[in-house]
Amino acid sequence: MPSATHFIDLSDHDAFLDAVPHEAFAILRREAPVHWNPEPDGGRGFWAVTRYEDIRTVHRNPDVYSSEIGGTSLEDLEPEHIEARKAMIDTDPPRHDELRALVNRRFTPRAVLVWEEQVRQVAREVIDAAIDKREFDFVREISSEIPMQVFAEILGIPQSERREIIEIGDRLLGNADPEYAAASDDDAHRHLPFSSPAALEMFAFGRRVAQERRVEPRDDIMTTLAQAGLTQRELDVYFVLLATAGNETTRHTISHGLLALLEHPDELERLRADPSLARTATEEMLRWATPVHHFRRTARIDTELRGTLIRANDKVATWFVSGNRDEDTFDEPERFDVGRTPNPHMTFGPGGVHHCLGAHLAKLEIRITFEELLARDTWFELAGPPERLRSNFFNGIKRMPVSVLAR
Repeated sequence: MPSATHFIDLSDHDAFLDAVPHEAFAILRREAPVHWNPEPDGGRGFWAVTRYEDIRTVHRNPDVYSSEIGGTSLEDLEPEHIEARKAMIDTDPPRHDELRALVNRRFTPRAVLVWEEQVRQVAREVIDAAIDKREFDFVREISSEIPMQVFAEILGIPQSERREIIEIGDRLLGNADPEYAAASDDDAHRHLPFSSPAALEMFAFGRRVAQERRVEPRDDIMTTLAQAGLTQRELDVYFVLLATAGNETTRHTISHGLLALLEHPDELERLRADPSLARTATEEMLRWATPVHHFRRTARIDTELRGTLIRANDKVATWFVSGNRDEDTFDEPERFDVGRTPNPHMTFGPGGVHHCLGAHLAKLEIRITFEELLARDTWFELAGPPERLRSNFFNGIKRMPVSVLAR
């Protein structure tokens, strides 16, 4: 139904710059839930899947909708380039299961709970240091700092080098934003991000740490990967995936979570009055933020979805940001509700083999961050408008200046 969607091109990063186009997604869900989105500049176009149940169908059927034959980003790559950049998220079973099993035991609910007191100590120290500044960038000082300090410990990165990983990751994953796109990120590098200067820096970082662990093993993830018999390319992309995923999504959720509380003071007071809502508030922040807008799959065979014919090799983009506001799944989805239950959001994926490996750790970090923020006799107000990331993939906030207030 082109008349319903002529005003939005979901391949356009600028369409997400000022805000997430939730009204456009509502129209798509209602009028064209499996919508053909053409791409300019020679792109093949893709099917935009926007309804909650349809997204679940796609992600729970890897034999029909593959992560491997086209990758999980919307770029059109040659087969040899797909193979060269293939990370765990770009594989199907059985290889996906083999790669995931290398580190899965470190992210189970029981394993993550071991980190609770350390996460709380990190959160207290980071928040105290930031509040002492009285006015600061919340993204830099708190929402990126807490998850990266925790993950640096688990991954095996020296704490003194954690900011370097954040900065390289910003340039690698945010290269659609002019601020992060280096002059050398020409068109070839934008379409082949694992050949970009930022990717090469990240590879070199990971290789150095892996070599150190081969000489001096420790109880960390890099030791596991260094001893796993991976090829150099597999080790490179595994390190990139963990080093970036361990920071990006949690950082953006914490940033959006604070902004949501500032914009919904009644919900803030409700959470203050009843700290037991911390867990449901965490789930609602994850739904509200949806830090990753979409993932791509590729049809292996001709198939139908909601009565629409999808041809073999067609690109299929599943929009989590839309599924998390689906009126058929969530009551009043446009309302931020810290006590929302049930809350079957798909921020970590809608189930299936690719459900986010670090989901339990991310929830722990978000919950503890806000428990510690709300336990203090200070709060915040915006000291300037938040600056959004130019990206149709990440729902990111680059900077959010705040001032400290007495409660």
